[in-house]
Amino acid sequence: MLTAIISFIFVLGLLIFVHELGHFVTAKMVGIRVERFSLGFPPRMIGKKVGETDYCLSWLPLGGYVKMSGMIDESMDASIKGEPWEFQSKPIWQRVIVISAGSFMNILTAVVIYGIVVYINGIGESVGSTVGEVLSGKPAEAIGLQTGDIITSVNQRPVDTWEELTEVIHSHPGVELEIKWLREGEEISSRVTPELQPESKIGLIGIGAKIQYRDVGLLEALGYGFSISYRFLKLIGASLELVISGQESIKDALGGPIIIAKMAGETAKRGLQSLFEFTAFISLNLGLLNIMPFPVLDGGHLVFLGIEGIRRKPLSIKTRLWVQKIGMALLLALMVFIIINDIRRIL
Repeated sequence: MLTAIISFIFVLGLLIFVHELGHFVTAKMVGIRVERFSLGFPPRMIGKKVGETDYCLSWLPLGGYVKMSGMIDESMDASIKGEPWEFQSKPIWQRVIVISAGSFMNILTAVVIYGIVVYINGIGESVGSTVGEVLSGKPAEAIGLQTGDIITSVNQRPVDTWEELTEVIHSHPGVELEIKWLREGEEISSRVTPELQPESKIGLIGIGAKIQYRDVGLLEALGYGFSISYRFLKLIGASLELVISGQESIKDALGGPIIIAKMAGETAKRGLQSLFEFTAFISLNLGLLNIMPFPVLDGGHLVFLGIEGIRRKPLSIKTRLWVQKIGMALLLALMVFIIINDIRRIL
């Protein structure tokens, strides 16, 4: 329990800080006055004012915000005086950069973490079609495949790489295939039926590739970190699409603070690398979710800016304030739902 709590504080605290730092730095760069840098949502708990900015912790720990002069946000402050240092006084393109910077920083954090892990460990590459792992209770084990076996053909199609091997197996769920492999120079053959994976609709027989690692330079490692982040973002986006379309239950798809704490504790027990990789994955989730067009979130503010660009004038303060209040109420209700759902899933 203690490991889970400490890991949760580390993961969420780091990612909220990074997200809000993006807003803070870009706001300062374009001359917007920052009145508050808060970890957590209002009301304010403790803090210290340095210069023009109040750095504080707030009571609702499931997020954070940067309060900029002349901006209607989580603080519900509607005072806009038209001063040159206010958010509303800046050109739309500058405000778009400031609002988008939080999600950008979350994605950049994931790229850097994945890149550093690859830089330290090297890039793992499959060794031809050599089996590196056989999962217990799966079809591959049932037909006698072992670690070190070299698969030569599937369904009479020669395979030399792991990509060629998986392409055939993935595309034949529930279909019996003939598979041949070499073990110490002796050819062995059998028939195996890949199991259908309901989520991905592909076939699997329960084997993993033999992996060897090669050292890479920093730039290549960061490029690899970008590639990993891009693939995960596509997967997260696909999952969101399934939830929005009703093909996947929101109860099963969403994980809140309790689930995150549980997973953070489990990954921390496997070592710092696992914890940092988990942090990177959650950072991608936060980056993508925050850009969704929902009131209170960054995406909601971008919608306001889009409407302002089309109308050539902003929505009224009263309208924006009401939308923010409704958005905050919905967000709090969603938080309660997610926490209750977390408890249900654990129990």
